[in-house]
Amino acid sequence: MGTTVFERRIPQPSVIEHALGGTSHSTFWIDDLPEALKPSRPKLVGTAVADLVVVGGGYTGLWTALLAKDRNPDAHVVIVEAKRVGWAASGRNGGFCEASLTHGHENGMARWPKEMETLDRLGLENLDAIEAAEAKYGMDFQFERTGQLAPAVEEHQVEWLQEWYAEGTARGEEGLVYLDQAAMQASVASPTYLAGVWEQRTNGMLHPARLAAELARVAEEHGVEIFEHSPVRRLETPGSTGAVSVVTDGGRVDAKHAVLATNVFPSLLKRNRLMTVPVYDYVLMTEPLSAQQLADIGWNDRQGIGDMANQFHYYRLSKDNRILFGGYDAIYNYGRKVRESYEHRPESWQRLASHFFTTFPQLEGLKFSHQWAGAIDTSTQFTAFFGTARDHRVAYAAGFTGLGVGSTRFAAETMLDLLERRENERTSLEMVRKRPLPFPPEPAAAIGINATRWSLDRADHNRGKRNVLLKTLDALGLGFDS
Repeated sequence: MGTTVFERRIPQPSVIEHALGGTSHSTFWIDDLPEALKPSRPKLVGTAVADLVVVGGGYTGLWTALLAKDRNPDAHVVIVEAKRVGWAASGRNGGFCEASLTHGHENGMARWPKEMETLDRLGLENLDAIEAAEAKYGMDFQFERTGQLAPAVEEHQVEWLQEWYAEGTARGEEGLVYLDQAAMQASVASPTYLAGVWEQRTNGMLHPARLAAELARVAEEHGVEIFEHSPVRRLETPGSTGAVSVVTDGGRVDAKHAVLATNVFPSLLKRNRLMTVPVYDYVLMTEPLSAQQLADIGWNDRQGIGDMANQFHYYRLSKDNRILFGGYDAIYNYGRKVRESYEHRPESWQRLASHFFTTFPQLEGLKFSHQWAGAIDTSTQFTAFFGTARDHRVAYAAGFTGLGVGSTRFAAETMLDLLERRENERTSLEMVRKRPLPFPPEPAAAIGINATRWSLDRADHNRGKRNVLLKTLDALGLGFDS
């Protein structure tokens, strides 16, 4: 087995120790919110009546509530959130808002090849709608349509990029740019870069916590009620009433329909308990770069960046020119639990810091201001699944597998369509109509997930060559190629 660039170019331990000294264990995006976007909202007490009740105050739930009011301004819509709006994945992610609804073209082609032309178009339309939402609703979530850059950092990845570029241009993909090593170095100055592909149209960067906060603000302006600190304990659907109720410790909401937007947390529907697993992702955020430090790395086009490895890094610039650097470690903990203790993993932050200074050695001396982690709701098809339950009174979507910033809006439209029994492009998609395979119960889940992760790491050390396990998973439709 070979070594990767991050093992061949290891920074001095003192560089990493200095950079992590005094780093705050908190989420930069949430800390960065202005007080006006952090209002105190009441707990649910007593009984409320609604046309639609949404469980979960992240992107999925917030988009669903706002779009429901767009469709029917007179509808009474209520959101019930266990903690605070946007506190979980919606406030902690990297802010990559991608057009892909299928976790990349290859994953989509492996699963729904006949629908990919439609899925690609719907994904771009969805991204356009998110970009337009700032002006439409008077929001500010710092959206930048910069696209995404995929650098090759190993020799075999250059060939992958060339094939990707050739296939993309052959099918008429617009805004696809191939950069050789010189062009890559001129764009973003990292000694690890050997070539790159820039997808100019299919990604935007945004402020994750501001998106959630602004969606909540505008939803309330449109008449949506939001209750916080009100975890839902159960879902009730009395057979004779045609209604659905969500019940908390302090109250309940009785409604005509419900949407479950609980992301990585255990589903209120038994049928979905094995459909996702929580995989923990770790992130660092630097202090703001000086003008000289920015000049040293270039990055004038401000693209989001994600490398080509199975265990990949993603990174981007914030509005105030910090660098967010995350990924690589994707940790599954036995028992599929979501626990705050899993968010503290110093070895992951140390590894990220080492990889950061391997990527940008000219930034040695820069410090990290924030470190945090969060759980990703991973499904076996690596993108969201959809459905209805309880005599069509309840709709759900989950399993976004790290690409929910953009696709949650599409999920919201789809769930509303399903509740309204609309037959259209969205609801007729095989991706929407068919459920993926569930994960097995423990201990099989932990054994399988960690064996797959080990195999992906080995592939990164062997010119991307996949072993028997990965080839078997590919054949079963369970494989993943980032």
